[in-house]
Amino acid sequence: MPQEIKTINLMMPFKMGSVNCYLIGTSSGFILIDTGSSNQQTEIERELDDAGCHTGDLSLIVLTHGDLDHSGNAAYLRKKFGAKIAMHAEDLGMVEHGDMFGNRQKANNIITRKLAPILFGFGKSQRFRPDFYLDEGADLSENGLEAEVLYLPGHSKGSIGILTAPGDLFCGDLLESTKQPMLNSLIDDPVAANDSVRKIKSLEINTVYPGHGKAFAMELFFKNNP
Repeated sequence: MPQEIKTINLMMPFKMGSVNCYLIGTSSGFILIDTGSSNQQTEIERELDDAGCHTGDLSLIVLTHGDLDHSGNAAYLRKKFGAKIAMHAEDLGMVEHGDMFGNRQKANNIITRKLAPILFGFGKSQRFRPDFYLDEGADLSENGLEAEVLYLPGHSKGSIGILTAPGDLFCGDLLESTKQPMLNSLIDDPVAANDSVRKIKSLEINTVYPGHGKAFAMELFFKNNP
């Protein structure tokens, strides 16, 4: 069946912008890509309900990376809906300890590391271990989604993308389009990020669904970023 994509745009704490989550309807239920910050728990639950996704209907939560604005509701939704959580192993420390900077090269200071969980409301109840890990080439067809996992480090060491058979790419925070399609302004490892961009340039991608900003045609990104 055609895969239905619902964009769920959730506000981040302290008017820091918004973040996208994507609910995909499949023949075997729903898959949610990213979950927003924990301050938006009521909002994302309402969005899921409006889409017809109720307890038992959500089979899988895929996290494109471990940042707290993307993983903040994962533990709650797993408990509420009975879904499994999958992500890349390199970002485990973020969700297990609420530390967004433990495996990053930049902004790795004690003040920032202590403030981030407070700012994003990532307390002990939001922390978790995923049910399984995803890496390059992982096939999601068993979960009802004809898609494969791309390993796309740069924003974080454990960043991944989801590329569906029709050519839709859920890229996490590798790319953004808050103003125009571009490389994310917050990049931890520029060399890895550029390698990730070269990887997606070699693939057949039609539409990009970023973590922040509106969806855009892949050709528009490469037109603006030759």
